[in-house]
Amino acid sequence: MPKAAPHGRLILPALVAAALVAATRLPAAEPEAFLTRLHHHTTLASTVPDNGDQNPYAIAIAPVSAGKIQKNDVLVDNFNDKNNLQGLGTTIVAYRPAAKSLFLFATLPRDLAGCPGGVGLTTAMTMLHSGHVIVGSLPSHDGTTATKGQGCLIVLSPAGAVETVITSPRINGPWGNMAVIDRGATATLFLSNTGFGVGAPGDDTPVIRKASVLRLDLAIAPGKPPAVSHETVIGEGFGEQADKGVFVIGPTGLALGADGTLYVSDAIGNRITAIVDAATRADSAGTGREVTKDGLLKRPLALAMTPGGHLLVTNGLNGQVVEIDPKSGRQLGAQWIDADKAQTPPGNGDLFGLALTPEGDGLYYVEDDMNTLVLAR
Repeated sequence: MPKAAPHGRLILPALVAAALVAATRLPAAEPEAFLTRLHHHTTLASTVPDNGDQNPYAIAIAPVSAGKIQKNDVLVDNFNDKNNLQGLGTTIVAYRPAAKSLFLFATLPRDLAGCPGGVGLTTAMTMLHSGHVIVGSLPSHDGTTATKGQGCLIVLSPAGAVETVITSPRINGPWGNMAVIDRGATATLFLSNTGFGVGAPGDDTPVIRKASVLRLDLAIAPGKPPAVSHETVIGEGFGEQADKGVFVIGPTGLALGADGTLYVSDAIGNRITAIVDAATRADSAGTGREVTKDGLLKRPLALAMTPGGHLLVTNGLNGQVVEIDPKSGRQLGAQWIDADKAQTPPGNGDLFGLALTPEGDGLYYVEDDMNTLVLAR
């Protein structure tokens, strides 16, 4: 019961004021763990088009309606051909949530002029507000890195037609999911490369410390495809390794924080690192600052940033997605999103692309074992 003042007046206002002052001194509440909200996993569609391409890799959410694409469509590309050979996939499919249907967005020519080695679509894919789709190629002729090409970035129109290719001595094996800053007339892409010096896979294939993170600044003139205005290596020295089972192991996930820090999943190092001032720095940060290592991480692959500022990362060696607080480096937990016991451990090698829903309330991911697109909410 509140204490009375000398003339019988309650001093409740003073108590409230004191409580408010105390509240301002309390630390801000941490964002709720994103994975604890996900309870239902719904298979939306098979990602296999009519030509039989397999192994869904990249996921990109359409930010605008243009050409064949409607805003919020989910683009998925394929890395393998109908014979399940890696580095020979040439198709991009799109799932339309409003219609609950999948359609073919683009089929690229296998031997694309201007792209060294041809086409094998990777986890590097995005769609810009201009309507252009940019996708990476790390091609092979026999499904292994023994015949891999340098690859390129391919720029597609909103109708799915090839408009141009982007090549550079700094682009070799564009691999990981891209982080993007899109300003309309200009854009900045962050891209990992895992092809420098990689040869044929074997039982004693060495780890090569040449994988890089490249920043590409793009100029986008009306009615024309994006053109590179500047390129800067902002990260280098990451491990990369040819592999019989998964083609190549290297930095795969890229996610940009609100403060301009770029987070990188270093698969060889089994860790997440951070490159500060990613959009503005003029030099390389090397492999960056280590955020977290080992623990729940089992060869971290794709990265995504939650609305609360946490990182989500898929594991390559089991069917889990892991949530991380990048500020503290604390691993908050993991959820089995692919528990297929046909693999050991369950879900091993099944997870690749990852993207949040436009509303930020769910998660799109692909399952390689079933060639499917799945929504978790």
